[in-house]
Amino acid sequence: QLFDDQLVHAGTGGELRKFPGLGFIVVVLIVILVGRVSSSFVMSRLVDLLDGLLERTPGIKLIYTSVKDFLEAFTGNKRKFDKPVLVSVDANDIWRIGFITKQDADDFELAGYSVVYIPLSYALTGVTYFVPKEKIKLLNNISSAEAMKFAVSGGVAELNEHTEK
Repeated sequence: QLFDDQLVHAGTGGELRKFPGLGFIVVVLIVILVGRVSSSFVMSRLVDLLDGLLERTPGIKLIYTSVKDFLEAFTGNKRKFDKPVLVSVDANDIWRIGFITKQDADDFELAGYSVVYIPLSYALTGVTYFVPKEKIKLLNNISSAEAMKFAVSGGVAELNEHTEK
């Protein structure tokens, strides 16, 4: 109370002006700045530490790295599901929506084949096939996100007419 009285009665020439809400704005800006700096450094270190720990833990390593690779295939720098295709694996003129994950299956001694991942409807699982390249049709008019949404929804999702890749 004494401090407030001194501020209000500081004198005629040097009176302090009050700006309602200025303190709140300054606090919010400081919190955002500190949060931005600390989250980028501290959180990245913490995530890296936890990631390394899980990758070295026996039993968990296999599951963790498989799930991590699968999720990174959808997002981030390691996106793999970026080439939507129609693929015939069951019978002639029966097509499934899939994604090319490897252009060539030469590592498996299958020249002329591509590796295609086909998601299952209403699940986060799918099946990987080695398919002859002549049984694959690249979908240039549908984005990979739209193709995945259509496949996982069992074909009930609406496709945008003008999707971008």
